[in-house]
This record gives sequence, C-alpha cells and structure tokens, in this order.
Amino acid sequence: MQTTWTPRFEEVLREHLPLLEDGRDLPPDASLTTLGLDSLSTVHLLIGLEDALGVTIPDALLTPENFATAGTLRTALAPLMDDPS
Repeated sequence: MQTTWTPRFEEVLREHLPLLEDGRDLPPDASLTTLGLDSLSTVHLLIGLEDALGVTIPDALLTPENFATAGTLRTALAPLMDDPS
C-alpha cells in the first residue's frame, strides 16, 4: 500500500537517517536501516515523531515490521494522525 505523508513527517524522519543524502528522495520503500536507523536513533525518532505530530505511539506499533521502510512506518502511524491517508 502506498501512502502519502506530511512534510513534517518526512522532516523528522530525515533527521534520524544519517545515510540519506540531503536533497535525495525518500521513497516509501526505502529501508530505514540501510539509511542508518539503528536502535538508539529509533528511540529518538519515536520521541521526535510524537512531539512533531502530536501523537502517542502505542507499544503495539513498536515492531520491526513497522520500522522496516518509510512507507510501513507512515502506514503504521496513519491511524494516529488527523489525516489517515
């Protein structure tokens, strides 16, 4: 399933992907671990997303599958956001 996301979602995500070059596209199927997301940066990403998006991410969503790609993360968070597109 292809999802869209807000510029703020992508901005926060990019802050935690050290191997994603500035100006490079972030496609939904981009592997987050390949782009440098590790366990510590995942924790910081969670905090950043909760703050930026005004949501609380429940423990049930903290699975490796949800953090596999940019698209799977966006899909997992969609029900928590005002615009679940």
